[in-house]
Amino acid sequence: MSSSSLDEPTEAQSAASPLTRIGEARWVLLTALAAAVAAVVLFQVPFWPAAGAMLAMTAVAAFIPRRSASRRVRLNTQREMRRMWPGTGMKMTVDALPTPCFVADGRGITRYVNAQALATYDGVKPGDPLSFSLRAPSLLEAFDRVCNSGGAERISWIEKVPTETWYEAHIAPIYMPGSSAQGRSNPLPDFILVVIQDLTENRRLERMRTDFVANASHELRTPLASLTGFIETLQGPARNDPEAQDRFLSIMLDQAGRMRRLIDDILSLSRIELKAHVRPASIVDLAEIIRHTSDALSPLARDMDVKIRIDLPKTAVRLRGDRDELIQVVENLVENALKYGSSGNFVDVGLSAQVDDLNAASWVLSVRDYGEGIPSEHLPRLTERFYRVDVESSRALKGTGLGLAIVKHILTRHRARLEVESEPGEGATFRVRLPALEQSDEQEETASA
Repeated sequence: MSSSSLDEPTEAQSAASPLTRIGEARWVLLTALAAAVAAVVLFQVPFWPAAGAMLAMTAVAAFIPRRSASRRVRLNTQREMRRMWPGTGMKMTVDALPTPCFVADGRGITRYVNAQALATYDGVKPGDPLSFSLRAPSLLEAFDRVCNSGGAERISWIEKVPTETWYEAHIAPIYMPGSSAQGRSNPLPDFILVVIQDLTENRRLERMRTDFVANASHELRTPLASLTGFIETLQGPARNDPEAQDRFLSIMLDQAGRMRRLIDDILSLSRIELKAHVRPASIVDLAEIIRHTSDALSPLARDMDVKIRIDLPKTAVRLRGDRDELIQVVENLVENALKYGSSGNFVDVGLSAQVDDLNAASWVLSVRDYGEGIPSEHLPRLTERFYRVDVESSRALKGTGLGLAIVKHILTRHRARLEVESEPGEGATFRVRLPALEQSDEQEETASA
């Protein structure tokens, strides 16, 4: 529909307006009076009967042609509306949709596409067959079915090239007002609306959750099987063997501790994911958090024969963040450096201010060890859940495989990012870039104080 057909009065509407009807009544009255006067003068007819008869005849002569003209104008307007559709109003509606949207006629010719479709599909333009842009066979078959049946359909399909992607399309018929399709028992649509949604991210998240449950079940199954086996041994062959009981109970305690750590990390990760979209509101001192965490890990450092060296600003480093979550970030990074870089004897923890090319200020927390380092092929996957560079050493060091995944989700909530550099034999450096406190945040903190 064009904008004029939606917002402006048509000729037929103007003919039926109150002002027009008043003008027609005045014209009819004057005509009837003139005819009555002529009849009285020429034919000696009484005035009032002549006036009544002439009034009735003039009304019939005046209104019948006008109604016919109005009907012709209305039909012509409907034809023009169908010819020019989609017009401004419908285009605005289609453009408001957040997903790619196509409007085609019954022949499969594209009549209009929204901005999302233009951005997603190269070379698409009205006038081309819909199959030039959408080549999925199942989609085109569904389009033909909607054209022939007039019923809406929803289909999904997978494309393998260039990468595996999932799509869903909703195909719906459109019937124009006053079209010949209305009133039929099996009407065919005037146009077809095709709305496409990319489900790739949702499907990958579903797969990730499935993998997470499978991996968590596997990680829990191993210590649970060990506990079950040792309990059965203690109830059977080792019932009266104090030496075996002490050894088995010690192993059982370790396995129970492993299960507890795994469950704690899973629950922690779930809590962080629930509020990942909510940025922290409180202001914290990052330098104090680093000192606190380093002091808490000093017993582990002594056990590993590693010295933690700290290089922090003398003043407070204030930024927007969640204190408990930032403690968890520093704790995970420093603890990993102590465990996996213990052969280097030192772990350096630093904090410095930086300004990037866009003049955005940030605080950079760096944790460096001098151990064996991490092969480059493992770096992109370090933050995946349950991913380990060395499974055996990780389990021996009581790792759950979730530490860096927790770090990644916490940093995402804080609008921060994690960078990793490592060379085999030269240790590894983990850098966290946290946004500095903005001026508005400082004013808000001062006002609240």
